[in-house]
Amino acid sequence: MQDSDSSIIDWDIFARARAEMGPGFIRILGYFREDGETAIERIEQAMRRRDAAALVRPAQTLETGAHELGAAPLSELAETIETTARRAIEMRVFPDELIPAVSRLRPLYRETVDLVEREVNPLAERRRVRG
Repeated sequence: MQDSDSSIIDWDIFARARAEMGPGFIRILGYFREDGETAIERIEQAMRRRDAAALVRPAQTLETGAHELGAAPLSELAETIETTARRAIEMRVFPDELIPAVSRLRPLYRETVDLVEREVNPLAERRRVRG
C-alpha cells in the first residue's frame, strides 16, 4: 500500500475489520463488491428518473459497507447523497445539487475496490502488469 492510498482507505480500520471478521472477510468483500455495484446503479437510475426517495436506501447501503472497510471518502460521499436525498424528500423537491456527487461516486467506488483487491491479493497487481 502507498501513502496516497491512505486518503481513500484507512488501512488501520481495514486491518481491524479483516482481523475481526477472520475467514469471513473475503466473503464480506464479495458482498461489498456486488452490493456496491448494485447500489451505484440504483443511485444513477434514481438520478435519471429524478426520484429522490429511490436514492436513500442504496446510498445508505454503500455508506455502511464503505465505512466498515475504512473507506471514508466513499462512505462520506454516499452519506451526503443519502442525507441530501432525505432532506429533498421532506421539502418535496429533487436534489439536483447531487449531480456532481453522483458523478464522482462510480470512479471513487472503483478506485476503492481496486485498492482493496490489491491489498487482499498482492498477486493481482503483478498479473495486471505482466499483461
